[in-house]
Order: sequence, then C-alpha cells, then structure tokens
Amino acid sequence: MVIAHEFDYRRPASLEEAIGILSEYPGSARLLAGGTDLVAWLRDDVVAPDMLIDIKDVPGLGEITVDDGVLSIGSLVTFTELIESSLVREHAPLLVEMAETVASTGIRNRATMVGNICSAVPSCDTGPVLLVYDTTVYLAGPGGERSVDINDWFIGLRETALSDDEVVTRVDIKIRHHGGVYVKLMRYAGEDLAQAAVGVVVYPDDEYKVAFGAVAPTPFRSTRIEDALRGKSLDDALVADVVAMVDDETSPITDMRASAEYRTRMTEVMLERGLWEATERFAGTGTAYGVRLI
Repeated sequence: MVIAHEFDYRRPASLEEAIGILSEYPGSARLLAGGTDLVAWLRDDVVAPDMLIDIKDVPGLGEITVDDGVLSIGSLVTFTELIESSLVREHAPLLVEMAETVASTGIRNRATMVGNICSAVPSCDTGPVLLVYDTTVYLAGPGGERSVDINDWFIGLRETALSDDEVVTRVDIKIRHHGGVYVKLMRYAGEDLAQAAVGVVVYPDDEYKVAFGAVAPTPFRSTRIEDALRGKSLDDALVADVVAMVDDETSPITDMRASAEYRTRMTEVMLERGLWEATERFAGTGTAYGVRLI
C-alpha cells in the first residue's frame, strides 16, 4: 500500500493537547484511532490532511462503564472490546450482535465504534443500532464539552455534527428494558459491508424504534414507521402495512454490491423478520442475540 500524500504526525498524551493541535490546523487535521477507514482514504486520496493526530495515548477514552442507568462507551473502544464486554452484553446486546458482523477479526481488533459513526458512510454498521437506542454523543473542543443527540449526528454523506476542532470522547446509552435485532444483508458470510441493514428495538408499552443503513445517504430512523407501530401489538396486517412503507422511506442506490431494487425488496423482508424477532426477544421467547435472520 502506497500513501503518496505527505503529512505531519503527532501523538498527544492528553485530550487538551489533542484539541490544541486540532486548533493549530483548522480544517486540515485528521484524528486517528483505529484507522481502518482513514488509512484506506489516505491511500485512495479521498482525504489529504496536513496533520494526523493519533489519539490512542489519550487517557480515559477506552473505558466502558455503567453509572446511574447509563452505559458509557469511550471513543477508543474497539468492536472486539464491545463483543467481549459483559456490561455491553447485559445492557446493550444489540451492539454485540452488530459488532459480530463487522468485517474480520483483525479489523474488529482495531476499528472503533465511534470511528465508525465519525466516518459516517451510508453502510456503517453502528449507525442503525445507536439510532434505535437512546444515544447521546459527547464531544470536547476549545469551548468545552457539548452533547449531540444521535438523531442529529448524521447530516449528510460522510458528514456529521462533529466540528473540525472537536474530539468525540464517548457515547452514552440510556439503559432501558428492551428487545432488539440487527439484520444485515451481505453478499457472503463475513468481511463484507452491508448491502442493507435494519435495526429494530421494542421498548415497554409497545414503543418501537426502527432504523435503516445502506439504503440512503446516511443511516436514519423512520419516524413514520415508528408512528404506525406505536402503542400497538404486532399482527400480520400491521406488519404488512409498515413493510409497505419501506419503498417510500428508503432511497437506495445501485452499485457493484447490489441493485436498488434488490436492496428495497430485501429491506422489506428484513424489517418483517426484525419486527417479529425483536418483539419475541422482548418477551423472552426469541432467539439468542447473534443468531442471523438472513
């Protein structure tokens, strides 16, 4: 692999130092955590920063904690660490189900969940799952700390609410009783990007959250489908009604991995299976997390 573009490299020892370096290079610095997306973009000249800031030595960003009903996941936590965390398995099992579908063991050992949402590609696996959880993203910059609701995070293709002089420090998920499912369509088992993805969570009182990936410029929640489901118990007619909304709710493209038509039809199947499975898991009668539905 050849990276022809020249850049400077710094490895700060504190969050304050990292923010300071970002301020020195307004708009022309990139943060490096796992680097699984960034290195490929450097190779392909998708990005050409003047400064690469390696934040792996910044303390406090690699922790997974639970406090006062909130699961906090630091920005350096890898997908492998999600899978191996007993706290994540207990309180946010959908993250584990999702993480187990990400690329290969080698990639999961380096790639971070926060890096995945910062890359903000349409097929990012983390997007649909965090969207159906009660998720808040925390950022630190020259002006201090601020928070962004996950529903306001993705603003365009590879665009997020993160400013050029900010660092994501953690993601917080409010712990609630739920049943969920992440359904990912791939060309083959393992090491593939999503052709389409569906995340579903059922909360008490028949509250549903439904999100999609790889079928629009950004991962997104469908409030229209959620409104149609709210307060209702699933039956065949209700599921058929919301599945029929998929065509209008999504805007997939045709590329080398799938046609737009195939993505749409399979998303319909995935939503139907996901709704039933999430409801059964909420009731304690569904399959174990990690069992693939497609």
